[in-house]
Amino acid sequence: MKMKKAIAVILAVVMVLSLGLTACGGSKSSSSDGNATSAPAESATSVQKISMATGGTSGTYYGFSGVVAQVLNGKLKGVMDIAVESTGASKANIQLIDSGADQLAIVQNDVMYYAYTATDMFEGEKPITNFSAVISCYPEVVQIIANKNITSIADLKGKNVSVGDAGSGTEFNAKQILRAYGIEFSDINVSNLSFADSADSIKNGTIDAAFVVAGTPTTAVTELSTSYEFNLLEVDDEHVAALQKEYGFYAKVTVPGGTYSCVTEDKQAVAVMATIIASNSLSEDLVYQFVKALFDNKDEIAQGHTKGAELDPATAVSGISIPFHPGAEKYYKEIGAL
Repeated sequence: MKMKKAIAVILAVVMVLSLGLTACGGSKSSSSDGNATSAPAESATSVQKISMATGGTSGTYYGFSGVVAQVLNGKLKGVMDIAVESTGASKANIQLIDSGADQLAIVQNDVMYYAYTATDMFEGEKPITNFSAVISCYPEVVQIIANKNITSIADLKGKNVSVGDAGSGTEFNAKQILRAYGIEFSDINVSNLSFADSADSIKNGTIDAAFVVAGTPTTAVTELSTSYEFNLLEVDDEHVAALQKEYGFYAKVTVPGGTYSCVTEDKQAVAVMATIIASNSLSEDLVYQFVKALFDNKDEIAQGHTKGAELDPATAVSGISIPFHPGAEKYYKEIGAL
């Protein structure tokens, strides 16, 4: 009898202690089936907020990225929430990723290479390597427009040539391509003009040729073609190969005949790629879902922005000269692109 009373007392004490611990812990709540589950407050943190650096509000980077964010936020609701940010474009975007202010960005692939290797635009600085490539979205073509008397890049020696704004990506592209043809800046009369000013200067004869690096058709060049006939100079296979050997970020592209009214035949060129990069702090699974959703919803993205139609697994890995993010690499290996 005494033994039964002792057991009853022990059981009562255990029950009281158990109830007390449950009340004080607060980290678990009971589901409808009686099993312990995580508190609702924890599940609310599963949506990852991502800031994406783009470019100026009137530029292609900002518009394209805005559509991507809108479509993917709807399709991946509960997984990620992307907010686009207007920035100073490629170099600034890489610096924002490096500082941790942003987790995604769209940049020119040559600029990301310069940052990764501390060369050209980033010469004298420490390499920035805490980001990885996600996808090449669309080409930004190096268009070399010239008056009708100039028929090849080799003819530019001794000529008046606009190479884009001083310190711009266009200027570095011009220097690299001219050097492949044995021409240094000291061999030409250099002008640093905007695309619009370059077009005007070719028309009025103050320069002979200009480098324009942008998606085609480019507004300034289209406007020039309505009142002035120019040549679009080709980069031949030999020099494409030399450029790609020296700089892994160049892609060979074709500018279709008719892109500009005065250029009726296809022209071969090189391009840098508008590329999405990701901070290495983003998880493999999150970036995998991001890339997969881009291709799964390509048509809807294209309805919102014309550049969405250029998303293509065949070119998604083009011109990438830095490591892929593990999540992107996993997706491309699954579809046979890598």
